[in-house]
Formats: sequence, C-alpha cells, structure tokens
Amino acid sequence: MAKPQGLERDVIDLVTGGVSAMFATVFTNPIEVVKTRLQLQGEMKAKGQHAVFYKSVPHGLYVIARAEGLAALQNGLPAMLGFQFFLNTFRLGVYRITERRGYTTDLSGRTSLIKGAVAAGVGGALGSIAGTPFFLVKTRLQAQTVKAIAVGYQHSHAGTFNALADVYRKEGFKGLFRGVQPQIPRGMVGSSSQMVSFAFAKEWLLDHGFCTKSPIMLSFFGSVLGGGVMTICLNPFDVVATRLSNQAVDSQHKGKLYSGMWDCFVKLVRAEGAAGLYKGVTANYLRLGPHSVLLLVCWDQLKVLEERVRS
Repeated sequence: MAKPQGLERDVIDLVTGGVSAMFATVFTNPIEVVKTRLQLQGEMKAKGQHAVFYKSVPHGLYVIARAEGLAALQNGLPAMLGFQFFLNTFRLGVYRITERRGYTTDLSGRTSLIKGAVAAGVGGALGSIAGTPFFLVKTRLQAQTVKAIAVGYQHSHAGTFNALADVYRKEGFKGLFRGVQPQIPRGMVGSSSQMVSFAFAKEWLLDHGFCTKSPIMLSFFGSVLGGGVMTICLNPFDVVATRLSNQAVDSQHKGKLYSGMWDCFVKLVRAEGAAGLYKGVTANYLRLGPHSVLLLVCWDQLKVLEERVRS
C-alpha cells in the first residue's frame, strides 16, 4: 500500500481524532447529562435559595433513571457525538499534524510547553467553533426533563436534527452559534492543558522507566493527568457555555438572562459566588477523566495502527 503523504495524511489525522472522540462519548454521555443539570441547577440563585434535585453524580444518575427511565441517561447523544467529532477532528487533528511536522517540540526533540499549547489551542478553538451548533442542541436536550426535577429553561425540542431545524428557523444561522464566545476560550484552554499535560506526563513516565513496554498503560496514565488538568482549566468556561446555550431568548433573539459571555460571568459570580464557576466540576472530571482515557488511548492506538499500515 502506498504511504499517504501531505494532504491525504493530514485528512487521516483529522478523521482519526474525530472518530476517537465519538468512541469515547458513547460511554461518557450519561455523566455529561448529569453535569449539564448540575451546572444549570440554582441558576442565578444563591446557595440555599433553590431546590436541589441533583446532589452528586451517582444521585443524579439515579434520579434521572428513576424519573425518566434508563434511556434518558443518553439524552442528547447524537448531538454530543456531533460536537465531539467536530471538536476533536480539529483539536486532535491539528495537534497531530503539527506534532508530526516537528512544530510542537524543541531542539532536543521534547515537547515544548509554548509550541504544544499553541498548536493544541488553535485546534481547540477551531473545533469548538465548528461544534457549537451541536453543543447548543446537546445542552438543551440534556436539560429537558419532567417538571418535578427540571432545572434551567426548558426547551421543547424533539431531537437533535429537529432542534437544529427549530433554531435555524426561529433565529437563523446566527442562532446556531449562540454561546460560541465561551466556546473559543473553553476549547483553547481545555485543549492546551490536556494535550500538553498528556505529552509531558508520557515523557516523564518514559524518562523514569515506567510503561516502557506498555503503550496502552502509558496512554492511560498520561490521559488521567491530562483529564484532571483540563477539568480545572475549562470548567468556568463550560458553565458559562452551558448557561448561554440553554437560556431563553426574546422576540429579538436576544438572551433573556445574559447578553454575552462576560455578562454571564459577572452575573453568575454576583448571584452564586465564585464557586458557581465550578458547578458540576466533579461530574466534569468524572466525564473528562474516563473520556480522556478512552479518547487518548484510542487515538494513540489508531496512530500506532496507521504507522503499521504505512510501514
């Protein structure tokens, strides 16, 4: 088989990133449903001034399954698959393309913090923009529930493609990109922190003689660290993106609660305190941790498979 080069190989790198993310999403979407509701719970209200339907991730999973059925734990899955595909096609794809060309390493061949962060950040920003319509729909579908346990504004979309059509019909093309402002720093910060910490962790493990004969375990431990660092860095932007995506809009298609990213940040902190920026952080890590492991291990193994096919 001829070795793919140039543009052809770049396309393979892009698709590999998107496919890896979709594989991981199937397993982690139930926690994403709980995370979304935790981030919307108590919106614009001080602690102790609102009902608490979801106390933790296990409790949230139980409440949702009991009230809506087990299938509800996969609410918004098609939209989440779409978001993760577009996000990681660019996020992992751009990083892999630049890594393969040696743009992310220093003169000694080791990962450069600045170069790696820039490559991952650019890919994360592009992927977040491309995936915004699906994140918007994913958030609304996952927030929809029965009245007894409802948090946040309740939209009435019948499914992913119905929701995309509804938003486009009512708000136009611009409406599909509601919430894109925080998505850009969310993608840049999350991607940079994850990819650089993942690369550094693997280098550190190899330097100290760990996992030298087990690529899968090397990817596993590297991704555990990457997921933790990523969660801390992106959670505030994730909360804001969720709030902007789910809020109701008026007849002029303007948000009824927040006018934009900075307005949301300010109102959220004033009403809920700085801790409000870390609502759902445990759920975020419990999703991002396993998601990072499945995603990055799958991604690494697909790269290994590609190299074997090419050799």
